[in-house]
Amino acid sequence: MNEIKALGERIDALEARLAYQDDTIETLNETITAQWKQIDALTRHISELRDRLQEAEANAPGPANERPPHY
Repeated sequence: MNEIKALGERIDALEARLAYQDDTIETLNETITAQWKQIDALTRHISELRDRLQEAEANAPGPANERPPHY
């Protein structure tokens, strides 16, 4: 009878650990998904800023990226 009780307790402990691990995995998945969305948005934003910078440099008056005459 003690063996059955011990096995029951082990099964209960394993079920508790499994539930905790499932919750942890779900939390990590949500975190990774949120971070991926943020990285994607930041990547698009950087691309837009790069395009705007290139356009501004192309439309800027005067010589581009030349050293001043005193060099």
